Parts: sequence; C-alpha cells; structure tokens
Amino acid sequence: MSAAIVLAGLTRAFDGAAAVSHLHLSVDVGEVVLVEGSNGSGKSTLLKVVATALSPTFGSGSVLGADLVRDRSWIRGRVELLGHEPRAYADLTAVENLRFVCALYGLPGALAEPALERVGLAEVASVRAGSFSRGMRQRLALARAVMRDPDVLLLDEPYSGLDALARLLVEDLVDEARERGHTVLLASHERPRPGLVHRTVRMDAGRLREEART
Repeated sequence: MSAAIVLAGLTRAFDGAAAVSHLHLSVDVGEVVLVEGSNGSGKSTLLKVVATALSPTFGSGSVLGADLVRDRSWIRGRVELLGHEPRAYADLTAVENLRFVCALYGLPGALAEPALERVGLAEVASVRAGSFSRGMRQRLALARAVMRDPDVLLLDEPYSGLDALARLLVEDLVDEARERGHTVLLASHERPRPGLVHRTVRMDAGRLREEART
C-alpha cells in the first residue's frame, strides 16, 4: 500500500454550504504534506474528515486503505488530530489526562510521564489541565501525539499559541514521524521551516487550487 490518504470528490457541507468541495487528494505513506490557506478556506474541515470527526456529505475517502465511513473506529486507532482546541479534561491533571488516553487506546500508562517530559510539562504533571494557559494545553496535546505515535498525524494550525521553543517541538515531532515512515498532514497559514515537508497544496474556498513539490 503506497497511499495513506485518498480522497475522491470529497464534499462536506454545513446547512447546504460546502466547506470542502469536490476535493481530490492522495497522500503517500511516509509523506509530509502542508495544506496552506487562509482562515475559512476549509483546512480544518478537511483534517476533521480525515480524522473521522466529520463524515463526508458526498464523495469517498480512505485512510490506510480503510473507508472513512465504514471503518471509523479502526481509523481512529491509527490517526491523531491536534486541532485548534486541545482535547483535555479540565478536572484531570496533565498526567491523568494522558493515562486516560493510554487506557482508551490500550497503551501502557507508563508512557505518560516521558511524554510530558518531552514537551516540557514534567514539573506540572500533577496540576489540573483546567489551570493551564493555551500554550500549555497545546503542549499537552503534543504530549498526547508523542505518546500515541500515530501512523497518520494531522496537525491543524499547530503553531497557534506556542512560543519559539514549542514551535521547535512541533517540527521535531514531524521530523520523527518522517523518520518512522509515518504520514503527516499539516494545515497552517504559517510556513514551517524549509525542508520539513515534501509537498505543499493550497486550499481556497474549500477547493484545492495548486500544488508544489518542496
């Protein structure tokens, strides 16, 4: 299998208006693709459909050979989406949040502490996530991605709210995914460092407009 993500005529509409329209995209296993576009261009919707958080309205798609609609549970076990709002339970501590994720995906709970260490949150492991700043919540979401080591990593505006050091963490995470042969779809209106991605596509009004090899 050479294709990690295949979308054919994919459309996702909300109240009759298409956020993603007749989109065709193929991403190879091990490929890192940057999806550029302004706010409202459809980038977030695209990633949510690939993550199975949203279902296609029309068209079809697959992730690692599994159908986006029929095989949602299987796909979710192999995909990690880091979106605008980090998924964390406010009443749980940082380490409790990650241990809960471990329980959901059948991972050893011992992975939680090293993941927090990796993103610079070891000293606040026992602090409730509800007291974290936006940047700290983003770091916690990065720790979740580090811990899960997904086959397909989806990053939606991952630089938002991060300082320079945390931005480097994001790019290190992408580098490590490349080295493991994993696939990354990075949606951002900010350019990552040169050489990080293999290919760039651009979205405008829900459609792919252009494509360039990096």
